[in-house]
Amino acid sequence: MNSMWITLSVLVMVGLVPSLTMAADEDPLQDFCVADTASSTTINGLPCKPAAQVVVGDFKSVLLKNPGTTYNYNAVNVTAANVFNFQGLNTFGISAVRIDFGVGGINPPHVHPRATEILYVLQGSLYVGFVSTSNTLFATILVKGDLFVFPRGLVHFQLNVGTGIAAAFAALSSQNPGVQQIAPALFGTDIDDRVLQKRFRINARTVNTIQAAFAP
Repeated sequence: MNSMWITLSVLVMVGLVPSLTMAADEDPLQDFCVADTASSTTINGLPCKPAAQVVVGDFKSVLLKNPGTTYNYNAVNVTAANVFNFQGLNTFGISAVRIDFGVGGINPPHVHPRATEILYVLQGSLYVGFVSTSNTLFATILVKGDLFVFPRGLVHFQLNVGTGIAAAFAALSSQNPGVQQIAPALFGTDIDDRVLQKRFRINARTVNTIQAAFAP
């Protein structure tokens, strides 16, 4: 092994240079940085409001306290607590969601491009899973008290398979994990129909029918 690589390896091990595995969010450089949502400054993240203006209420939220309504097509409600509505999270690399499911409710296949997610079942029974980049499905049934982790950037889902309502809490490893629903991303945008026909091996009429269901 050449001396340059030996030196680099040693530096990585002692933390003097970044390793090749990076977190989704940068590490904080101060005790806290409560987001200043009124600022017009554009940065990778959100600027801090002056420390003298920070109060204890900046670090408390009741966003996830109450169930969300599930009277919609998917019979699900995802309530998020992230840096945009809970400014005390800024620079901490974490956010949370509460997911409420009606009977048969589904949190459809989606991805979080910037975060790993760990899910805790509060109530009910959920069929959950994710698909690896080798198209291997990892799926199971969860009940109250169970935990499940969804790797960053992989397609995953949750389905209420119990006889009543269900609820879960999830923590995500980014203050702004992002979310992209798979079906609307493909059939609710202006992708050329030929792309969808060829990839899904369906005809134009089927493409149009699915697109109509996801029209803005």
